[in-house]
Amino acid sequence: MAVQLFNEQGYDATSVADLARRLGLTKSALYHHFASKEELLAVALEAALGGLEAVLDQPGAREGAASDRLRFVLTGATDVLVAQLPAVTLLLRVRGNSAVEQAALERRRVFDHRVTALVAEAQAEGDVRDDVDAAVAARLLFGMINSVVEWYRPGGGVDGDRLGHDIVRIALDGLRTA
Repeated sequence: MAVQLFNEQGYDATSVADLARRLGLTKSALYHHFASKEELLAVALEAALGGLEAVLDQPGAREGAASDRLRFVLTGATDVLVAQLPAVTLLLRVRGNSAVEQAALERRRVFDHRVTALVAEAQAEGDVRDDVDAAVAARLLFGMINSVVEWYRPGGGVDGDRLGHDIVRIALDGLRTA
């Protein structure tokens, strides 16, 4: 609920009183569980970042051909987004206005560098076109994945379990039938 409120109002615009009211707690009860509003933010960002980082640490992201590993990472990242939609939405809105936000942005940069290295490796193996800069390709791929937070709704007309497959199919195979 706190993450939802941060997404609705913006983290900076959300007060501890707003959080307590939404959670049905007094401010003192909220402070009994969390030292600060920033600690709530850290917990939410950990759900998103921890999930994404875990994808990169799985065997499917570390073993085999680079293009297969890239497919695994893109599908896994989409699955994390679907499973942790509110937390990932919040992560994508972080701007670095606090130490927690700056740390989250640094973790995102490390994640992005790891994905860029994977794209470059797939290019070097000849499985992914190499006439596009690896960093640009990685950003565009994650631009597609990250756009899901704007339109995907659990229980809606799009199957969240299939979404990662569909994104990878379009991103790496295109729309052509032949």
